[in-house]
Formats: sequence, structure tokens, C-alpha cells
Amino acid sequence: MTRTTLDYPSVDAGAVLAGAAHHYPQRVAVRDGERTLTFAGLHDHALRFARGLREYGIGPGDTVLLLLPNTLWFPVAYWGTLYAGAVVSPANPAQPAAALATQIEDSGARAVIVPGPEATAPAPSGGTVVAAEALLGYGTAERVPRGPEDLAHLSYTGGTTGRSKAVRVLHRNLVANVTQVSWVRSASRTVLVDGVLGAEQDKERATSWHRPPGTGVTLAVAPLFHALGLASMVANTLVGTTTVLSSRFDPERFLADVDEHRVTLLNGSPTMYRALLASPAAAGRRMESVSVVNSGAAPIDPETWRRLAELFPHARITEGYGLTEATVALVLHPLDRDAGIPPGSVGLPLPDTELSIRDLTDLERELPAGETGEVWARGPQITDGYHGMADLTADQFRDGWLRTGDTGHLDDRGHLFLSGRAKDMLIYKGYNVYPVHLEDILAGHPAVATASVIGVPHQDAGEIPAAYVVLRNGAAATAEELMAYVAERVAPYQRVRELHFVPALPVSAAGKILKNELRARHAAVAGPAAQDTRRQA
Repeated sequence: MTRTTLDYPSVDAGAVLAGAAHHYPQRVAVRDGERTLTFAGLHDHALRFARGLREYGIGPGDTVLLLLPNTLWFPVAYWGTLYAGAVVSPANPAQPAAALATQIEDSGARAVIVPGPEATAPAPSGGTVVAAEALLGYGTAERVPRGPEDLAHLSYTGGTTGRSKAVRVLHRNLVANVTQVSWVRSASRTVLVDGVLGAEQDKERATSWHRPPGTGVTLAVAPLFHALGLASMVANTLVGTTTVLSSRFDPERFLADVDEHRVTLLNGSPTMYRALLASPAAAGRRMESVSVVNSGAAPIDPETWRRLAELFPHARITEGYGLTEATVALVLHPLDRDAGIPPGSVGLPLPDTELSIRDLTDLERELPAGETGEVWARGPQITDGYHGMADLTADQFRDGWLRTGDTGHLDDRGHLFLSGRAKDMLIYKGYNVYPVHLEDILAGHPAVATASVIGVPHQDAGEIPAAYVVLRNGAAATAEELMAYVAERVAPYQRVRELHFVPALPVSAAGKILKNELRARHAAVAGPAAQDTRRQA
């Protein structure tokens, strides 16, 4: 399959908004309820925000922590921080004070930006607390340019496998990744003309699903403090797409926003889409404005895929794969009509991105197509490692390659199929068992809303698959019934041996299921006291 090679302009990330303000000045950039900012207006607010940071002594290279929800002030503060030449460190506003204090200290943040016209409380662990709106009253400033090798973000991982880590995202990483994504999503190349950045669509390649630059509307439900939400916002800015902000996911409000704003592009996770499909608000609906529905965070199961196609009848349902250590995206489904994406694949590598599957017991050995191992990746979006963690950086980032920690295989055309996290794979009596396969099967049962499978210790077998299941509203099923349903569809060594019903699964802000929390929960209640379970060794 022919690989595309792209040009990556040698500019800083701030050039993305500056270019959009030049090309689409009067187009709405961001909508937050009744409040809107055009691209020119957002550019002006960012310059004023940058001047305000200067008044507080914040300069090039300083870190600014954004403690903001999905409101209009997030993009203002984000671009304003970059325009000041400073480093953005997005933070979850809902995290406990102790975790926030750790991020402030770890990132070395000189200022913490909070919502509102004035700060009402000091930040944990010290630091200057500044209200976003208060920074706009000092006039305007010129954008401080930064080099491609300078630090743009300190982005924290989701903590799905342990302690959250600060990833060093350079300006060139961010520019490269949004350039790659715009090629796949809008068939556009990123160009620099007379010092102004822009996106030009390849008309011969474009299909009806490739929105031309300066069009389209996306609904931002993913938290902007997370890598997925943040990079999507930057990519939308590059191609002049309007971003409608949503502060929290509510199925009824979500569908109303899609209707009201004629949303064309959706980004979400399987967890979010399953919740949407389970809502009575989605029953019998046909959302015909949407042309692309993209799912990330985890592979989407076939049943959810089928039902999404019914809800969004004119949309191309697509998947992607990435992680914070790769800025955000490594793999996406192409929108080309003849792409021929095989079922179960999360897509093809982005332009200039290489994937390698490595033997889990010998990481130097590359596996052929069809064999499962750890996914390694190399490309311009691979970041600069972990902030202040030299040993961990040396282990995960090797000679330009990133060890993703995920397991999967490639087919002979380069499509990636994920099996799960390498740490999630369990060994039952010497056999490798991959939880994603079992989760997909459980999700196909009509009574199951969602499911997660973990490996738990067993005296005789080593590990056994244990499933945590959320039933659909009004549905009923027994543990025996669901385990038998899986057993009919897998080899004997893959059968689910233990099943727990729970009202909800723990998820990260990006919609990833927190399997470490499930393991801790299982360890705490293991034994005969566990309720609503069925064990079968």
C-alpha cells in the first residue's frame, strides 16, 4: 500500500491559530452556549491573555497550569499561554486537591489559571492563582515565537495503569500530528505561504466525508485537558472547523446540540457511545447532519458499531488509536471510499508513521504479519519522553521508537488490530488470553450494556478471566447465562471463569476503563463475601 509523505512546516504551534485568524477571520471558532468567538476574536483574546501573563511575570519557557473545564476560557487560555511563549500543562479540574498539588509541583507551574473574573482560593502547593478573565484587561501583545524543539505541553497521562506521568510534547510534535490528522480527516496538506500557516485540500483525493477547510462543526465532549480533546481542538483550528463546547456528557443534551448546530464530526469513546445508545433519547432518532463519527480510547465492539450506524445513517463510522506519548494519534481509519478497512481494525498508520510488532519475551525480535505482540511506533509525533523521569523515558522511548504497552497485530496491508494492554493480557494454564476479545463477545449479548475483563490470580490456573458487567436498563441475565454465551464462542482456555455484575465501570476522563481500579476492587472483595458473582475454576 502506498504511503503518503507530508511536509511539516517549521513553525511553533501558535502559528495554527494565527493562520486560522488570517484565513477564516469571521467564522465562529468556538461556541460555548450563547457565547461565541470568531477565529479573529479568539486570536485577539489570546494576544490579550498573553499580555496579562506578562504582567504576572510569566515568560517564555515558564509552565502555566490550566485548571479549566470545557468552556470558552479554555481555548483562550490555551492559545494565550502559547502566544506568551509559555508551556501549557492542562489539569483535570475535578481531581482531588492532593493530586492537583502533585501536578503543580511536578510541572513546576508558575501560574494556575482558574475560571471566572477573579480567583477565589489559593492553589494547593503554592503558585500564583489567576482568573482567566482578569488577564484580558492589560492591553494586547505580540505573539512570542518559539522553536520547533521547544516544549509546548506537559500533558499528563490518564493513569489507567498506575501513576500519571507528564509527557513532554514539543511544538514540532503537535504541528506534525495535526498535519497528519488533517490529511486523513480533510484530505488537506498543511502549507506555509508568506509566513502564514494554512490547510489546502487535495480536491482529487477528497470525498464527501472529507470536509474542506473553513467548513464543518464538531461537538467537543472529550475533556480539553486530555490529550484527545486538546489535540482535536488544535486540529479543528488548523482547518477552520467550528468547535461547540460541552461541559459534560448528557445523552439528551448531546443529541439536542447535534441537531441545533448541525454537527458534522463527532469524537468519542466506546464508553460514551454505549451510554448514548442506551439512553431513551436516542431511541428511533436519525442524526443526518453527521458525516463522521470517530471512536478512540479503546476498540469499538461490533454491536456498538452497528447501532451507531443506525443512529447516524449518513456518517462514516471510524476508529483511531493513539496515546499521550504520541501527542495523540498514531492510527486512523482513512475516509477514502476504496479504503477497505477490515472489521476489527483500528486503522492504518498516519503518514510518516511506522508500526512494529515486537515479541513480548524478546523485544528486539520483530514479529511478522498476523502474530500478536507489543505495538511499537515511530514518527514525527512521538514526543520527547517523560518530564523528570530519565529511567522511564529510556525504557519506553528507544532509538526513536515508542513502546506503547499495547498488544496487537498487523495484517499484510498494515492494518492494526489491538488486543489490549500488554499488562492486561493474562496467562491461563500457559495460554495467552486477550481481554478485548472477550469484552467484544459480552457486548454482543442483548442484555449487556458494557463489560470489562481482567486477569485475576488462581492457584491452579495461574490466572483466570474475570468479567465485570453492566446490564442495560431493564435487562436481566444471570452470570451462568453470560458465561455460557461466551463459552459457546471461544476456545475452552478462553472462557470467562468469573463474572460480577456492577452498576457502572470506573472510567478515566477520556473514557478509558480503569482496569487497575477493577483489579484493586477485586483484590479487596475476593472470596465468598463477594456479591452477585459466579466462580467457575
